[in-house]
Amino acid sequence: MFTFLLVVQAIIAALLVAVILMQKSEGGGLGVGGSPAGLMSARGAADFLTRSTTVLATIFVTLSIVMAVIASVRHAPSDIDTSLVKQAPATQNAPAPAGNADPLAGVASNAASSTPAANGAVPLAN
Repeated sequence: MFTFLLVVQAIIAALLVAVILMQKSEGGGLGVGGSPAGLMSARGAADFLTRSTTVLATIFVTLSIVMAVIASVRHAPSDIDTSLVKQAPATQNAPAPAGNADPLAGVASNAASSTPAANGAVPLAN
């Protein structure tokens, strides 16, 4: 259905371009010349081309809106994709060590006992 409407849209666009280029502009343009004694007079041709442009432009815009609605309904996401959500590393799921809540607290207390400041001496500044 969408492909068919797309082909119809392309044909209407080509016809719209052709009808616009056939119209006589104020500067002479690409209008098709001919004698007024032909099947259509200059005024009749101008009215026909103007009406054709209006009809083709209306069909073109309407088809554009219809195709946009069809495309948005057809390709609408049905649910949220969670495939890119980061998984928590295994180290964060490990249980906390027993005793202290801070695993580095024991290390700091062992290091403090071996320093001169732990024995009451004042350390020298560098």
